[in-house]
Amino acid sequence: MKFYKLFRFAVPTGVLLFCVLFLSACGRKSNEDVVAVPNKDGSIETLFHIEHANGYDLLTTTYKIWVAGQLDTQYKRTDTLRQLGTASGSSTPKDYEFYITVQ
Repeated sequence: MKFYKLFRFAVPTGVLLFCVLFLSACGRKSNEDVVAVPNKDGSIETLFHIEHANGYDLLTTTYKIWVAGQLDTQYKRTDTLRQLGTASGSSTPKDYEFYITVQ
């Protein structure tokens, strides 16, 4: 009988503890790499813009080079990319995903 009372108490407590730990682990992850305003004392700001055209996508990449709080150089590069098709169930063109590796 002692084991049954202990088991009756331990299982709900264990389930409750598991739920609390699970829910706390599912919280929003903070991404400290995302910035609202770049450091203008010495940085390279890169902006991507995709424009959907007839059968292709136009990728415009803008580079801004900041030195000592002032914009030193800015230039744009435009590339033509194949369209990825449309999103399932709609006529909206799919967007590219951007992954940036800095070395």
